[in-house]
Amino acid sequence: MAVSAGRRPVMILYSDNNCPYSHRARIVLAEKNISVDITPVKDHHLPEDLLELNPYNSLPTLVDRDLVLYHSRIIMEYLDERFPHPPLMPIDPVARAQSRLFLYRIERDWYSLLDDLIGQDTSRADKARIILRDGLMAVAPIFEQKPFFMSDEFSLVDCSLATLIWRLPSYQIELPAQAQPLLKYAESIFERDSFQTSLTEEERDIHS
Repeated sequence: MAVSAGRRPVMILYSDNNCPYSHRARIVLAEKNISVDITPVKDHHLPEDLLELNPYNSLPTLVDRDLVLYHSRIIMEYLDERFPHPPLMPIDPVARAQSRLFLYRIERDWYSLLDDLIGQDTSRADKARIILRDGLMAVAPIFEQKPFFMSDEFSLVDCSLATLIWRLPSYQIELPAQAQPLLKYAESIFERDSFQTSLTEEERDIHS
């Protein structure tokens, strides 16, 4: 997805090599085959130009000409609207609102656990594992009805969910056999060309 050397890229994504927030933005870029320069950045070693562009010093950050975006969900929705094919959000306003609600709930209920899952506090990490595992178990049956998350089409919701499921081994979470519909769904997502293209070496190592 990177442009050739010597040519100034129109679009740059500053991305962490192993972060669900950056990863889901990379999946959208790959799904839509967008030409972009993906610049890997470590949270604790942000380049000077990024510090000037993003007042929150956060990743991912997207630079598209004079536009700077720095929240992964805003980046994802912008990319979907600017590059409408293939669409990753429903056209119908009601279905679109429902998808935004799903994205919000995934972030509020599960992404909010990430700091505890990778933190040093063992008791908080254990509690976060239980919450995430139980939450995934609760939604597992819905994947018996549709190939994607509450949809017949791959969407931004799937981009967000897939990055979490991919990282379950690193969070020391193993789903039981009762979660088979979810596990089958995850396997199909992981086999998508866009998902494979989006992975960094660090992320591939999670399943090595």
